[in-house]
Amino acid sequence: MVKAVVAINNEGIKGTINFTQEGDGPTTVTGNLSGIKPGLHGFHVHALGDTTNGCMSTGPHFNPASKEHGAPEDENRHAGDLGNINVGDDGTVSFTIIDKQIPLTGPHSIVGRAVVIHADPDDLGKGGHELSKSTGNAGGRIACGVIGLQA
Repeated sequence: MVKAVVAINNEGIKGTINFTQEGDGPTTVTGNLSGIKPGLHGFHVHALGDTTNGCMSTGPHFNPASKEHGAPEDENRHAGDLGNINVGDDGTVSFTIIDKQIPLTGPHSIVGRAVVIHADPDDLGKGGHELSKSTGNAGGRIACGVIGLQA
């Protein structure tokens, strides 16, 4: 079992996101966040674990297979495309995502990369906007953190 964690503390948005992977199986992502505007928000793994310029320096979505942006269940998607989180009216969200394209070990490991929460909903590459096939037109980056291994 490999475990990783991200602590989020940006612009009043706080919480923890945990990642676990058993062997070569899928990675389970569990998160609890607060301080976010209610509604859907794009949730992605970005390529770089660089937060020297806040969330802007985390680079594009993690995409080792050079695919188009898509929904988590799509075959043609960035590995880092994890869809949306749905924040409640109280500004909090608890979620679980199980995904096969974000391993914690090996050449395409997400450890050392960043998780980014976006201002707007991810259209999952189906919105027809010029940014749909690259970012899901998910808007600005409102919070982020670097994924680190956990003991």
